Amino acid sequence: MAETQIEWTDSTWNPVAGCSIVTAGCTNCYAMEMAKRLEAMGVEKYAGLTRKTGRRTVWNGVVREDMDALTIPHRWRKPRKIFVNSMSDLFHERVSDAFILDVWQVMRDTPRHNYQILTKRPERMVELVASKIGEILPNVWLGTSIENEDVVDRIAHLRKAPAAIRFISFEPLIGPVGAVDLEGIHWAIVGGESGKFARPIREDWIDEIYAQCLSAGTAFFFKQWGTWGKDNKKRSKKANGREYRGQTWDEMPASPRVVA
Repeated sequence: MAETQIEWTDSTWNPVAGCSIVTAGCTNCYAMEMAKRLEAMGVEKYAGLTRKTGRRTVWNGVVREDMDALTIPHRWRKPRKIFVNSMSDLFHERVSDAFILDVWQVMRDTPRHNYQILTKRPERMVELVASKIGEILPNVWLGTSIENEDVVDRIAHLRKAPAAIRFISFEPLIGPVGAVDLEGIHWAIVGGESGKFARPIREDWIDEIYAQCLSAGTAFFFKQWGTWGKDNKKRSKKANGREYRGQTWDEMPASPRVVA
């Protein structure tokens, strides 16, 4: 999977397939339904990764490392922003250290690209990057997901990560996050949930994050309202749009210069 409709990146790269639910933000993960569809289309990589529970499709905990996918970024000659593992989590406990190091070598060998790695397991990310990788690659951005105040402790772990760019995805934002420390955090993405089971987002939750980004000098990117608009009415994601405070917010972090 390469091209994407995700507003803050250019392409997705999935050397890992499959995942498991860890917190409330995972409940309606789009990747679970996508994996089911890809399996139905005969894509072997995504076979046997999900199960049905009631009307929902959920991960079954099977995680698959795809060695063949490691060659993909080498074939992309034009520089691009690449979201790593949009269909999984690179730091899932069932992904081996050795494979993560292989992924890092690809990123090291392709400095023309900027790689955006997002995890719900920042503790493992920090431990592995600090102990087994060590170096800071200027083209590797490390991030974590925060859906509500229950998981804001992930920020403290992220702050310890050796990284040129650290970022937070407040998506799906399903509750307030409260006062958070954004020191050392370069970028924040905020977005509501989409899909038939989507939970509402409230404008005051966004206001709270926006104000803290402004105070900390953290770049602010508003991705979407999702299925619920700011008037608390349910519509299509497209109909609700991306405007917040009367404009779109596409701020990006100042990236270190990368030599191709």
